[in-house]
Amino acid sequence: MNDAVSIAAAVREGKVSAVEVTKAALARIAAQDNQLNCFTTVTAETALTDAARIDREIAQGNNPGTLPGVPFAVKNLFDITGLTTLAGSKINAENPAASLDATAVAKLKQAGAVLVGALNMDEYAYGFVTENSHYGATHNPHDLQRVAGGSSGGSAAAVAAGLVPLTLGSDTNGSIRVPAALCGVFGFKPTYGRLSRAGVALFSSSFDHIGPFARSVQDIATVFDVLQGEDDRDPICTKRPPELVLPQLKQDISDIRIAIAADYFTKGAESEALAAVQKVADALSVTEYVTIPEAHRARAAAFVITASEGANLHLDKLRSRPQDFDSATRDRFLAGALIPSSWYLQAQRFRKWYRDRVREVFQNVDIILAPTTPISAPLIGQQTMILDGEEILVRPHLGLFTQPLSFIGLPVLSIPIQRQNALPLGVQLIAAPYNEALILRVAAALEVKGVVSAPIV
Repeated sequence: MNDAVSIAAAVREGKVSAVEVTKAALARIAAQDNQLNCFTTVTAETALTDAARIDREIAQGNNPGTLPGVPFAVKNLFDITGLTTLAGSKINAENPAASLDATAVAKLKQAGAVLVGALNMDEYAYGFVTENSHYGATHNPHDLQRVAGGSSGGSAAAVAAGLVPLTLGSDTNGSIRVPAALCGVFGFKPTYGRLSRAGVALFSSSFDHIGPFARSVQDIATVFDVLQGEDDRDPICTKRPPELVLPQLKQDISDIRIAIAADYFTKGAESEALAAVQKVADALSVTEYVTIPEAHRARAAAFVITASEGANLHLDKLRSRPQDFDSATRDRFLAGALIPSSWYLQAQRFRKWYRDRVREVFQNVDIILAPTTPISAPLIGQQTMILDGEEILVRPHLGLFTQPLSFIGLPVLSIPIQRQNALPLGVQLIAAPYNEALILRVAAALEVKGVVSAPIV
């Protein structure tokens, strides 16, 4: 009973109480998190109070929701009532406590899920490794000497280690997909604007998404369905009606047109990352290739826009308190503050052109396969890596294959490819906007075939 759906069913049927499930999760966190460093705050008292309330609801014959008693945790940039929203920073620790839950947190609680804490991340979500100078590095459960990925590293590692079955993270340039791949779990970035970001500390508003981590496709689909819906608190949240994906998971996928991303997405990666894509392609009998044009320019433009928007958001503190930033974050924000406005405008113009070209690609294909990361998890503190015979920096290049996709808000799921006696890798399932159901149907088919899985480490 490790997945959220099974826990919810057991609690609903009275086979186990929500309090028992919550106590077990808190015990796992207490026993293991001193090594992993996933949590920055554990909300034990409120979690047990909420669990007891759910048990009372069930005892009274009331509907406890979709996810009764399921423990979950969120990246520490989601507002949690009564807690200060850190966003991985020292500066934010001085802010007052949040007076309202983030919309996503509130929706999961309304579904009966039990919040057990907040999770470690790269400062202000600017990074791919979760090596935080203020709160320490999060360790990869598969190898404690290695990074969990970032910036949602605590979210991915907590699920991979079985501390909780569900977590939430955010994705700007790959911050859900990269740690999901490196930790061997499912990480889902829906279409930009599909899920509300209200009550979430932003990094780059025109890029930021939220999404879930889990160990099964069914859990991902269940959480996505719970979180859907418009929200006036988030001006970019779509007015599009929810489309429930859970009922569609078992539908036949033979009519779904699938291809492998060629060119840019086949270069600059270790052979094992490309082999993971081929393993998925073989399982789906996919032989077609497509080119996403100018993906390398899309990545460059993404760097320009996110650095500019992020720096602008923190400009006052960069001027008054530069010494209180994580040095890696500060230096990149300072560089972003110096980017000429003409570069930013040109990057945005290119963004529109690129969106139109990718829309044309999706006229002939429904799902595109690509590696999530170019390598498996690097060592904590590792600065460089060798790819294609060239020594390059680790941190920026972990997002090599994720940035060109979030650049135009495409929905993407990173699926975990388990390998015997080797670190996990991820493969991205990419679709046109609002085609989350197609992605999850393909992932469910791969799960049934045993090609993808996310066992507890």
